[in-house]
Amino acid sequence: MGIESDTNIVSNELEPFTITRIEAEQPKCIALFAVGRGGNPARHHHLLQTMANRSCTVIAPHFEMLASSVPTKAELDMRIHRLEASIDSCAYSNLPIVGIGHSIGATALLALQGAEGETLDGQQLITGATPRLERLALLAPPTDFFRRPGALHRIKMPMKIWVGAKDTITPPAQSRFLMDVLAAQASVAVQVDPDAGHFTYMDELPPNVPEPHPDRNTFLAGLADEITAFLVA
Repeated sequence: MGIESDTNIVSNELEPFTITRIEAEQPKCIALFAVGRGGNPARHHHLLQTMANRSCTVIAPHFEMLASSVPTKAELDMRIHRLEASIDSCAYSNLPIVGIGHSIGATALLALQGAEGETLDGQQLITGATPRLERLALLAPPTDFFRRPGALHRIKMPMKIWVGAKDTITPPAQSRFLMDVLAAQASVAVQVDPDAGHFTYMDELPPNVPEPHPDRNTFLAGLADEITAFLVA
């Protein structure tokens, strides 16, 4: 079993924030987890614990819940900054660092890797100074932030995307866009899960959200296995 702890991180550029860290006994990599709008990585606990049990030490920064489903530049920039500071907290390690993100967390990881995103009102997001993630696993990623030509030219690492066929928030077409744009420069695979919606990838659903999947627990167990196998390959 991975050993879980919460740590407060203090950065010169940020307000103090919390990171959940789950230590693997003999880690092969460090997995940076970027949560979606709700901001609490505990809502993906089974996935994170499975990764730790299978040789991925997990670091998962916490965020305040986004006020709207349409995030502002300030909100997204803050999340990107916290993800970068979370990586810096592991600077002592020489293990490879991989990324996994759900929903808006996937957007933040792409920006961290150098993708040039824009908010819906045209404001440019910050980008990471140097790509530091060796693989990306993305769950239901929103990709409209990266529609400007050339926005994804720095994204070159292997990537696998899982998206639900019943996702009405970030439907499969958004993931296929990412695969098509990156086809000439990166290995990208998209898996469309036929019974999944946008929130099926979470252990704990948001309030009053119906679940389309008939057996979400079994689905999540298999998903955790697939993601971990990809990240430690």
